[in-house]
Amino acid sequence: MIIAHLPAGAAAADARCHFERRILGPSDPVPADAVWLDLIEPTREEDRRVELALGIEIPTREESQNIEPSEVLYFENDARYMSARILCQSGTESPKLAAISFILKGRVLVTVRYDEPRSFQMFINRLQRPGAALADGDHILIALFETVIDRAAEILRLTGERIDDVSAAIFDGAAPRGGGDQLRTTLQLMGAEGNRISKVRESLVSVERMLLFLSANTAGAVLRDDLRAEVRTTLRDLQSLEDHATFLSSKIQFLLDAVLGLVNLDQNKIIKIFSVAAVVFLPPTLIASSYGMNFKNMPELEWQYGYPLALGLMVLSAAATYLFFKMKRWL
Repeated sequence: MIIAHLPAGAAAADARCHFERRILGPSDPVPADAVWLDLIEPTREEDRRVELALGIEIPTREESQNIEPSEVLYFENDARYMSARILCQSGTESPKLAAISFILKGRVLVTVRYDEPRSFQMFINRLQRPGAALADGDHILIALFETVIDRAAEILRLTGERIDDVSAAIFDGAAPRGGGDQLRTTLQLMGAEGNRISKVRESLVSVERMLLFLSANTAGAVLRDDLRAEVRTTLRDLQSLEDHATFLSSKIQFLLDAVLGLVNLDQNKIIKIFSVAAVVFLPPTLIASSYGMNFKNMPELEWQYGYPLALGLMVLSAAATYLFFKMKRWL
């Protein structure tokens, strides 16, 4: 599917007019005044239509997933080809990174994607508002990156709140800590949040590479001074988010260590109970073993009160051992 974004109405020449979003049918030509062509799961025929209209080559899905800089960031035939990995399904338990290709040819931006990142929909909604103030593909691309970064900041904020809730439950007693099922659930939650943060950070690094490539004067592709200032500002925001993601990752690691420590404490309590029980019953076992020997000349063997005495000694020795542990505060 090809979606064209172009200035709407008679004020098409005004950079502050709003944009019209148009889905192109199989027989519709590519609009000459389009500033953004968004290709969503395009067929090979749709790729060819855009290639013929702009004189570019649309990378395949496999090519956009390549991680080599020379394969995802390059300048060819007066067009800049870039690929980035944008976070998708961030609100689910299994977020993923979608490889998206960006092509700048003249004043036109072409995006090729096979997923629906939330940041794209957010940007499209902003783009259709009056006063978008985006004159060409360069401005649209940088504004799109700013939306991606804003979305990443929101994800990190929500993740930080969930981490704080878990931290309060662990250290402030807001939730019971002794249950093995709860500790297991906490470990799974922290693992999921850690995975989400790592994917956000990987996406930010990918966007950072694109911005650095975009701001560099490569093979005659020169970025205007006003756009270069916007890129520098966006890079500063991006790098601050990377630092925040690193902080959250270290906090998750700390909480994981704390939860594992609680698990070890619970296990030690169980082992402690068995150890104390073994020590408490050791003296009675020794007495029972002594009087369990069937020697002929044992003095207490024929004594009328030998059996009650043996039982009393066993109870007394067990009680004395237990009281000794309590006095030492080992229980």
